[in-house]
Amino acid sequence: MQTTVRKLAELVNGTVLGDADLVIEGAHVLSEAGPGHISFVENDKHINKLNQSQAVAAVVPSTVKITNKTLIQVADPIMAFATIVHHLKAKRPAPPTGIDPRACVHPTTQVGPDASVHPLACLGEGSVVGARCRIYSGVVVGRNCVIGDDVVLHPNVVLYDDTVLGDRVIVHANAVLGADGFGYRLQDGKHVKVPQLSRVEIGDDVEIGACTTIDRGAFMPTRVGEGTKIDNLVQVGHNCQIGKHNLLISQMGIAGSSSTGDYVVAAGQVGISDHVHIGTGAIIGAKSGISKDVPAGQRMFGIPARPERDQKRLIVHMDKLPEIRKDIRRIKEHLGLTDESEAA
Repeated sequence: MQTTVRKLAELVNGTVLGDADLVIEGAHVLSEAGPGHISFVENDKHINKLNQSQAVAAVVPSTVKITNKTLIQVADPIMAFATIVHHLKAKRPAPPTGIDPRACVHPTTQVGPDASVHPLACLGEGSVVGARCRIYSGVVVGRNCVIGDDVVLHPNVVLYDDTVLGDRVIVHANAVLGADGFGYRLQDGKHVKVPQLSRVEIGDDVEIGACTTIDRGAFMPTRVGEGTKIDNLVQVGHNCQIGKHNLLISQMGIAGSSSTGDYVVAAGQVGISDHVHIGTGAIIGAKSGISKDVPAGQRMFGIPARPERDQKRLIVHMDKLPEIRKDIRRIKEHLGLTDESEAA
């Protein structure tokens, strides 16, 4: 669709610098933008790339004022550009509401108004599905699950029995919520399973990535607090208590009975051992290993994880070790001492 810079600026509450009547035909990143397209830059560092691009206009932060393009100044260029891209894309028809005849829905299941249950979805005995939910093909909802309003379950999601989802939860393809936690006791030379008798509870506005797994608790629910966003391929162990508005990023894992405060960030491939608490506002750097509690607001990094400043200092010292070793060898030679490591 075509529109003008003026209309796009009104859409995102931006300020126009340049030709407000310039016609826009599409929105693309700088490397893909052509004539008639609007793009964006996140900060001043990319102004040269903007000037060299074929884009005729750009969404920019309020600090950017000088360029050879028409600009829309906003507080958050990325989110404003996302709004523009969504606006310019052809509107997709809303999914049909109702239960497809090829879905398997138990007679005792309650499905709310304007919900959409796609072919080959399976809804178990006694479960409740809220209003305006979208249940895509291949989804399996176990017995006695409770699903809030406006929930989206993408293809092949599995909710084991008794799982509870709040409102506006999004679960992406092939995620599994409520599988047994990994708990065993060694008895008479055999690993004997500890019964996993509780469930998973997910708060409002949580998003869970593809192929992520969240295990049910043994004797208490595994909980994920409202607003938390979980990336693809994340493992949350049994009995974990995840706080509100956390960011758990791809391939990280948190072992059983651990907990987090609110607004915790755990970057990719972080490993958190069992019975550990991560304090509110803590940030864990990628590939870090956490084996003990982390205070609120602390930034941790490395294996084993240490406060970020300490870890960076250690890395700098490690880089200097070869030169330090040479210095020690020269000192020993000057003193006539034998380097035992070389003698060996």
